[in-house]
Amino acid sequence: MKELVELLARSLVDHADDVHVRKEETGDTILLEITVNKEDLGKIIGRKGRVIKAIRTLVWASAPVDKRVLVELAE
Repeated sequence: MKELVELLARSLVDHADDVHVRKEETGDTILLEITVNKEDLGKIIGRKGRVIKAIRTLVWASAPVDKRVLVELAE
């Protein structure tokens, strides 16, 4: 899932080298935190949050059944 999020984020931004995804797993929850260049923040969020919502939907669909996956955007 981390690779999926990284691939999606890198394909959306202008500064692909500045994209980093940190994975933190605790119990039955997985947190994926996306860090991008400040100039690309709007491209990841999208209009009214549609892009980040779509990323979250894709991750949710590919997540294991017994895990809860959260996708956050670091500022």
